[in-house]
Amino acid sequence: MTIAAPAERNWLAEIHPVPREAAPSGIVEVFDYGRGRQGLIPLWVGEGDLAPPPAAVEALKASLDRGETYYTAQGGIPALREAIAAYMNRVYGEAPGGGPFRPQCFFATIGGMHAIELATRMTLGPGDEALIPSPAWPNFVGAIETSGARAVPVPLGRKGRWSLDVERLVAAVTPATKVIFLNSPANPTGFVATREELAATLDLARRNNLWIIADEIYGRLTYDGVRAPSFHDVMAPDDKILFVHTCSKNWAMTGFRIGWLEAPAALAPVIENLVQFTTSGVPVFTQRAAVAALSEGEPFLAAQIERCQRARDILCEGLLSTGRVRFFEPEAAFYLFFTIDGYPDSRALAFRLIDEAGVGAAPGSAFGPGGEGHLRICFARDPEQVAEATRRIVRWLKR
Repeated sequence: MTIAAPAERNWLAEIHPVPREAAPSGIVEVFDYGRGRQGLIPLWVGEGDLAPPPAAVEALKASLDRGETYYTAQGGIPALREAIAAYMNRVYGEAPGGGPFRPQCFFATIGGMHAIELATRMTLGPGDEALIPSPAWPNFVGAIETSGARAVPVPLGRKGRWSLDVERLVAAVTPATKVIFLNSPANPTGFVATREELAATLDLARRNNLWIIADEIYGRLTYDGVRAPSFHDVMAPDDKILFVHTCSKNWAMTGFRIGWLEAPAALAPVIENLVQFTTSGVPVFTQRAAVAALSEGEPFLAAQIERCQRARDILCEGLLSTGRVRFFEPEAAFYLFFTIDGYPDSRALAFRLIDEAGVGAAPGSAFGPGGEGHLRICFARDPEQVAEATRRIVRWLKR
């Protein structure tokens, strides 16, 4: 008797539809396509080529040598929370309402993405909506929609610069709106919300009893010598704002996966529960590295900003010389978001640049409405390498 082989189970049909239907990252698709290409210059992800500050590496090694490899406090080790508070006092002057920042308001996370996950879990659920100025990093949408909520893109303004269009935010609010998710300085556009734009957004949130999730991780990576405006500059102590920060960008520590969430201290029991239920804590050795970066990393950050500015200027000047590339010069962060005349399909264009120019760029379509037709290049790399990538694109355009 012949026994028929069992039919292969449709595993995708067996899981919950929310994660199943989450859109894949268009950045990862292009990255996977070009990964390993001989001679390709990879400028597609938000990561530079610098090694982390030596002090951070040595602190991590010393922690391991001491045997700090066990579970720890869910909110983070006291030394890190104190170092974050001291750093915030140096950079922002004082906490909202006056006085110093308190360690109890900072919670260690597995990078900025974990902080985003915690913030969305506390503020959003099925049927809720979150407004996101767009184009925006796709992980914001992913975090919102895998929580069962709906991400509502709100176009940025484009009058001489990328800008926050508060009137569009006002028009987008519905009874289901619970959160405004604002990234400034922004990935992918490099725009910086002004103090006035932040104040107007905060006023909107107050009138509608909304939370703000403020991703300000690029606030120090500016090119005019001062940090970017922050909600810290305009808020009151009782405003409903959660802040996302990370060591990944300022101190080139992407692989360390260490960041923090800033929140009212009264939320500590909830946040620490969520940490327990998601990661069971942050490795002590990466927290020790973060302490070193926050305490000793200012020279590293200053050198990185100077390096990025040189790379930015090389890239912008070279692409403008073609007469076919359009963009607003980035005010902060380390991305150029641009269009090339005659190439409206950014996904197809990204693949062509890999195959024909040997340059990896992220397609603008990955960043939501308003992104199509653009490419994003990360210029947080050796200026000579950025110069070579620029020459390759210019030569390709002249063919």
